[in-house]
Amino acid sequence: MIVSQGCRTQEELVQEFEKLLSAYNVDFYGLVRTPKPDQNPLSLVLAGRWPEKWPQVYVAKKFVLIDPTIRYLAQAQLPFRWSDALMAFKEDPHFKRMQRMMVEAQRVGLEDGYVFPIHGRGGLLGNMSIGGRPLELSPLEIMLFDSVAKCVFWAMVGLSGASLPTLPKADARLTRRELEILNYLGDGMTSNEMSRMLDISNHTVDWYVNELQDKLNAKNRQHMVALAIRLGLIN
Repeated sequence: MIVSQGCRTQEELVQEFEKLLSAYNVDFYGLVRTPKPDQNPLSLVLAGRWPEKWPQVYVAKKFVLIDPTIRYLAQAQLPFRWSDALMAFKEDPHFKRMQRMMVEAQRVGLEDGYVFPIHGRGGLLGNMSIGGRPLELSPLEIMLFDSVAKCVFWAMVGLSGASLPTLPKADARLTRRELEILNYLGDGMTSNEMSRMLDISNHTVDWYVNELQDKLNAKNRQHMVALAIRLGLIN
């Protein structure tokens, strides 16, 4: 990708990247590693340009907990628009808070934009968000920026020496029955429901669940499902 070719420093890479953004009238952007709810998003920024004081407001008001684009990233495989992410949560109990956050963002110039997820072998590693003034990218332009996002992300990681999250590995291969149990857990089924589905006792179901928890080094059932999704064991 021409954006990163020949760039030997982070500054050179950012300069070339911002030239491309300017050509498409993109005002603001952020290239970040995937944050966890208890992390300061600013500590994970590889490069970015945002409206004055917006990052501080974002952190102070803990928008990372309700930001629809961050929440949608957990399930997104393809690039998406900011407004589409918001509408995906219209039935969510925090929808009104999300709307207020988006209105506040619009007031400072973040009117429209797109997010480009960046995945590694084990799951979501980061994303590139671009926006500002109303922005309408064609399907071909979206493909272009998707490629640029991946290229610049990995180049920036290499130049900065930033660490990426490491995913836990299962201690052993899972059996067919364990994978069945894991998928049913992912569907939100209880031990009673799984015992009826598989025609085994509740005690046996719980035994399999405990085995899975040990193999995945999980704290509880919810953590086990989250790890399984990140490891690609279930969808």
